[in-house]
Order: sequence, then structure tokens, then C-alpha cells
Amino acid sequence: MSGYRTAACSAALCSAALLPLAGAATAHADDTGSLTADQISQRSHEALLGAKSLHITAKGDLRSPGSPTSFDLTLDRSGNCRGSVSLGPQGSVEIVKRGADVWMKPDAAFWKNEVPGGGSALASLVGNRYLKGTTDDPVLRATTGVCDLDTFQQYLDTSAEIPATGLTKGTPTTLDGTAVIPVTATEQGRTYTLDVAATGKPYPVRITIARGSAVPDATVRFDGFDQPVPTATPSPAETVDISGLMTRTS
Repeated sequence: MSGYRTAACSAALCSAALLPLAGAATAHADDTGSLTADQISQRSHEALLGAKSLHITAKGDLRSPGSPTSFDLTLDRSGNCRGSVSLGPQGSVEIVKRGADVWMKPDAAFWKNEVPGGGSALASLVGNRYLKGTTDDPVLRATTGVCDLDTFQQYLDTSAEIPATGLTKGTPTTLDGTAVIPVTATEQGRTYTLDVAATGKPYPVRITIARGSAVPDATVRFDGFDQPVPTATPSPAETVDISGLMTRTS
């Protein structure tokens, strides 16, 4: 499942999109619009680190150029997660996690490309159902790194180690009905644009990453801050227990 571990790291890579945007100064003004670009970036960084849960969607070349990745995940600090991760032609997988319990449903391409030996025996037994187990199982444990909000935030908290260059505050605008203030920076030939909520907590709303093109190479969206992860889990009829499968395929 090494390919999936790469996908899990792409969540950290998405969070690292904020790295060049972390300013050193912290401001306490109530009006985000009155802050400097450095202050807006810093306050957005702190708001994201303080979130107890969030919904994040991302798409684009998040691992490396020419390697499309996307994910749509709702996750919290209690080990709960729900959503999906796609590695483009390498396949995709749906994930549900409640504490230590994990359900995952790979598609055919994921079984073929990301599971050792092609996963054909497991795929035929599981069919269109979820593979169920716990984080004690190494196969399922490899899927859960992407669901760890604390890990996600720890990666983000290294942002001060990378200096900002060309940090600029843009003109206030709206994004899907939300008032935002854009802040841009350039790092290693890539332009990062961070759209920060202009009212209420200065949460990041969107990050785009472009490498010299008007069309972003990657886009990351944040919402659902501090809202609970859906509690529904797949029914027994929709699942296959991984411990029984390991016995049948050994």
C-alpha cells in the first residue's frame, strides 16, 4: 500500500501550500481587512491550526507535476474521518473512520495498482463492499494517515521555517458568496494565492497554486470548520471483515 501512503502525504503537501504564506507578526484587529498581508496570513494560519474539525477538498498536481491527486475529506481530532482519495489513473478509495474502526472501498484501479500483488484475490471477495477492520491492521492503518487532523496541522505548523517572498494583499472580493481577502506569494517559481475569510474567524477559504499559468495547477478548499464528522457508517451488509478475508486468502 505504499502508493496510498503517498496519497496520505499529499494531504500534508496540501497543507504545506500555506508554508510560504506564514508571516511572523500576529495582529489583534477585529477587521481582517485592516490587517497587512503578513498579519492576514498569520491569523489564517492560527485559525486553521485551532480548528477541531474541517472539510477539505483538493485537486490538481499535489504530489508532483503530471501526477493528479484529489481528495474530499471531513476529519477531526478524535480520529473520525469520511470521504475519498483519488490518485488519478492509479485508482481511488472511499474511506470511513470512527475512532479505531476503518472501512475502505477501493475501485478496481486502486486494487490493481496500489495493493501488493494486484489485490485480485481480495478484490474478487470484497466486490462492491467496504473492507472493514481497525487501525491495528497494517493494510487499513496505511489508509488512515490522511484522516489525522493533528498530523495535518503539525505539518502546517512548520510554516515559519520557509521564508515568504513577495507577500501581497489583494483587493477584497467574494468566493462562492463568502467575502474574502486574497494574499499572494511566490516561492520557487510557484504563485500561491490564499483567500481568507474577511469576516468572523479568518479561516482560509481557498488556496491555489500556479506555475506560470492562468489556470491553477492545484486548488485546495476549506470549509465546515468545527462541524462534526458525519457519524453514519456502512451497514454490515455493505462490509466484509478483513480478518476473515486474510484467513481465506492465506
